[in-house]
Amino acid sequence: MITTPMNSSVRIALVTGASMAKPDPESHLLVAALARRGIVAELVPWDSAQAWASYRLVVVRTPWDYFARLDEFLAWARHTSALTDFVNPLPVIEWNSHKAYLRELQAGGVATVPTLWLGRGAADAVTQLRNRGWDEVVVKPAVSIGAIGALRARAADPVCARHVEQLVAEGDVMIQPFVASVAAVGEVSLIYFGGAFSHAIRKQPAPGDFRVQDMYGGTVHAHAPSAAEFDLAARALTCLPAPTAYARVDLVEFELDAAEYAIRCTVTAETVGRTGVEMEALTAVNVGLLTIYDMCKAVDRGMRMEGIQLLEKLGGKSGHWKA
Repeated sequence: MITTPMNSSVRIALVTGASMAKPDPESHLLVAALARRGIVAELVPWDSAQAWASYRLVVVRTPWDYFARLDEFLAWARHTSALTDFVNPLPVIEWNSHKAYLRELQAGGVATVPTLWLGRGAADAVTQLRNRGWDEVVVKPAVSIGAIGALRARAADPVCARHVEQLVAEGDVMIQPFVASVAAVGEVSLIYFGGAFSHAIRKQPAPGDFRVQDMYGGTVHAHAPSAAEFDLAARALTCLPAPTAYARVDLVEFELDAAEYAIRCTVTAETVGRTGVEMEALTAVNVGLLTIYDMCKAVDRGMRMEGIQLLEKLGGKSGHWKA
């Protein structure tokens, strides 16, 4: 934590990249705003020759080329964070550098888009994809930014298979079913400073595209978050490995395929006595489903138990009955 007042003798480094796919359009505004408060801020690439210890604070802001040299970038972050105040904290930078953090969010009860994870060099990558039964998908590197390397395609398309094989040869890959709402209404981002909500935006893609970034024609609009969006973002922030100086939680609207993600419980009840067993069978189904709910409620308290019915009855005075 910084304990000394900021003044003109204090230098801050705003970290950027030297070879990025798009220029940083905003940091100069921050430099000017800090200058008005008597704070000297310098915009410097992470891989440039700097006396990092001479900066009172190093802010990892827009190093948008980190993904091309991830190991080098993380080595720089570990080295520099040991020299001076460094935000966001190193554990957050490491955690956020690979999209596998989505697995931790899911394990923490945060709803995420279903994802097929493929490790670098996976020999059966295309087979794994086709076994999922998804129609249209988005394939992208697990380490990347700004939809770089992302492909939207039919899972059965040979172009998709070639893209999967190419990406797997280069690194870890993630594949998700295409989320139609992204093309229709875009993504929502909630921004937090010091753990407190600041504002929200909706990023919308250009007509006919699914990528919301401005370098593909995407646009940004003010957004008023719903209670559900606030709740989901808050739960995501609790999964972070350390408190953040700044955070952005991206959300999309996605409906799970009930047929794919439903749990079907069937019970068979038998008796040698001269009595019906319909109530026993139906009660057993309810108990089974309630047990599953209790085990999984941390993931989704909105699960529904529905469609409970008698399927078939054999024997007894009423004879054979079937739904």
